[in-house]
Amino acid sequence: MSKLKKYINLEGDTRIWGVVFFLSIVSIVVVYSATGGLAYTSYGGNTWHLFFKHFKFLIIGLILMYFVHKVPHKYFSRLGQLVFIIAIPILIYTVAFGTSMNDANRWITIADMSINTFEIGKIAITVFLARQLVRCQDELSDLKTVSWKLFAPLVLICSIIFPANLSTSAMIFLAGLMLLYLGGVPFKYLVLLFASILTLGMLVISLSLTVPALQKTFPRAQTWVNRIVNFSENKTIKSDENYQVAHAKVAIVNGGIKGRGPGKSTQRNVLPLPNSDYVYAILIEEWGFLGGFAVVFAYVVLLLRGKRIFNLASDPLAAYLGVGLSLSMVLQAFINMAVAVDFFPVTGQTLPLISMGGVSVIFTCISLGVILSASRSVNVSKITANVG
Repeated sequence: MSKLKKYINLEGDTRIWGVVFFLSIVSIVVVYSATGGLAYTSYGGNTWHLFFKHFKFLIIGLILMYFVHKVPHKYFSRLGQLVFIIAIPILIYTVAFGTSMNDANRWITIADMSINTFEIGKIAITVFLARQLVRCQDELSDLKTVSWKLFAPLVLICSIIFPANLSTSAMIFLAGLMLLYLGGVPFKYLVLLFASILTLGMLVISLSLTVPALQKTFPRAQTWVNRIVNFSENKTIKSDENYQVAHAKVAIVNGGIKGRGPGKSTQRNVLPLPNSDYVYAILIEEWGFLGGFAVVFAYVVLLLRGKRIFNLASDPLAAYLGVGLSLSMVLQAFINMAVAVDFFPVTGQTLPLISMGGVSVIFTCISLGVILSASRSVNVSKITANVG
């Protein structure tokens, strides 16, 4: 790693770079295996078509990550404010007029390329909250200030995304709460916000099942309820979600400890979305629990290095950027893996940097670039003091 770092002048946390390269290699191997059959039947026998599409976006993402990590983290404060302001109308447009799939508008289509703009929202709110925490550091005891400058932006982004994607909205909200807690917002304020949003959200979903006007705004309310019911009750009920879970379990059982071997998955041709939502199940089938554990360990390392940035950064902005973005990414990863092993209801969340994706892969790499930029500010004197 040291020779490679010297050659291309990699900066920042070397262990985060190691995680990035490891997950990228895993992605290349597993996505090719998971997409080969689909590509063969859909693209005239060309088993490489979907792989090369994913590989292209992954390379673009890694290049962008390299350039982003060279940017001094202080510039992300103003940039975060700008992206946040731009993200709001983009998200509103997506939910109102975007490309629809499964009764929800989640994408904007530009030149035959679908862009999941919710990825912009995830980065925008995290960077913006980091900025606001720095600016409001001496006013965190004032509920009015906290509500207006910290809670309001978080609730706004989550509220826009909520009608189209409950899981993404909830994930952004939880990651935001954790960042605000680490940033020093009083716990009682966070409990008040959480209780208020949870109550309001449950009320909206309940009304959406019976009130015609709300049914048009929240067309997926029944789907959300069904997923929770299917998860908590009878798994023998025939549904798309239970079909996915059943075949994911088969894949995991087939994998055992050491796996069936690369390219030898039997469930990739019957499991829906084997290259995205359920890529972790395919990974375990081919690489076993040892491979699955290695991926979990990589995400844990990323989270711990984000926490290290938080503890040792030379200024608060770098601390909040490092821990906030790593929290968001690892939370998404754990949710995806929990769904694959049937520990959590079906959500549709992908596995960051591993699942096949287009623009989503690029935004993940940009987030990692910001984390690496923040890691460059780690204070060596603090490390020495801690060791001493």
